[in-house]
Amino acid sequence: MENKKPDFEQVYLENYSYVYNYVFMRLLHRENTEDIVSTVFTKAMTHYDSYDSSRSGIRTWLCNIARNTITDFYRLRANQPHADIDEIMEPGTEDEYDLLKESINQQLYRILQHLSPQEREFLNLRYGMQLGNDEIGEIYHINSKAVSERYRRLLKKCRDIAEKYNIREELEL
Repeated sequence: MENKKPDFEQVYLENYSYVYNYVFMRLLHRENTEDIVSTVFTKAMTHYDSYDSSRSGIRTWLCNIARNTITDFYRLRANQPHADIDEIMEPGTEDEYDLLKESINQQLYRILQHLSPQEREFLNLRYGMQLGNDEIGEIYHINSKAVSERYRRLLKKCRDIAEKYNIREELEL
């Protein structure tokens, strides 16, 4: 009996925000995020016939496409982009960045700026894509206990950054 895949439109609607959040947390740049998310779903739609649900969940599959697309994005640029929160929040542009209007998101953004792209990706798999330890382990080819330990260390680093830069405790790290 063949597994019936959902319609691609349904996959897009159910997973767009997860993919967007994943990419944004890696790049911390809205326009580049929108471009990459568009590319991710174009690639996914093109190759949807070859998606095999017995090999991975749809979010894991989309996450792998997003990771590869981000890697391609960085390869095309000599320097990794690094935006400063003050540049993003300059007068006249605030309406474009609704996400950063909230104080808690600004605080989180400041912490994320101090993490490497790999560390942001690792956190994003859990909180952006909402993948479990087993799915993340599958992506990194490590066991779920190693994933858990990596998260523990990374969250401690985030707490240390928050303390060093006097970022309020509302983040509950």
